[in-house]
Amino acid sequence: MTASSFPGGTTLSHLDVYTDAAPDGICGGSPHLHLVSTEAYVVVSGSGTLQTISADGFGETPLEPGSVVWFTPGTIHRAVNRGDLRVVVLMSNAGLPEAGDAVMTFPAEVVGDPDAYAAAASLGDDAPDRANRAARRRDLAVRGFEALRDALADGDHGALHAFHAAAGALVRGRAEAWGDLVRQGPLARAERSLALADAVASGSVAHLADGRVHEAVPSVGDRGFGMCGRLRTYDVNDEETRR
Repeated sequence: MTASSFPGGTTLSHLDVYTDAAPDGICGGSPHLHLVSTEAYVVVSGSGTLQTISADGFGETPLEPGSVVWFTPGTIHRAVNRGDLRVVVLMSNAGLPEAGDAVMTFPAEVVGDPDAYAAAASLGDDAPDRANRAARRRDLAVRGFEALRDALADGDHGALHAFHAAAGALVRGRAEAWGDLVRQGPLARAERSLALADAVASGSVAHLADGRVHEAVPSVGDRGFGMCGRLRTYDVNDEETRR
């Protein structure tokens, strides 16, 4: 992994939340959860809602310019676009979400079958059809989201527990590599900060001579199709710009 001094071992992206409607008439993204990483939204324009499912039940958090909302592992979340919703997304554990730290809320029979899940989640290689495939997988995830929400409303936590177990089983194989990503990213940044704090406490400030400016490089071309909307990602690995 290329070294990065970006704060906290995090990554960021710009997200334009999908504007087309799911079968329930709500515009927005594919409901999903992260198993290890925490995600944050910093709303820069528009309005919307963050719909969530957790052990506490179904919830809705308003989103408007200036809102800062974050959600921890296990929180099923659905970005709802009420009009031109655009956010800056901050993700903990740089590299880990890209390594598969997310499971969409497809119906139980899909999440419980790795091959069926992979087929439903894939956007394929045909660029012109990616938008349609993104919409289809979103609609399927909304079906599962509604089932989990309705079960909790009836006081039944069994469906949510079963989804958690199926999600864990689905990613267990690839999770073996996640520890290294955490150690090389946020843990390494924290250890570096501890070393600098100890150095200053001992009277050494030699590291101040190494201060540099770095600038993130945005992805080029059309924004990619993410789970919640169209994404512009940024490479936050260190590239020196001396000033």
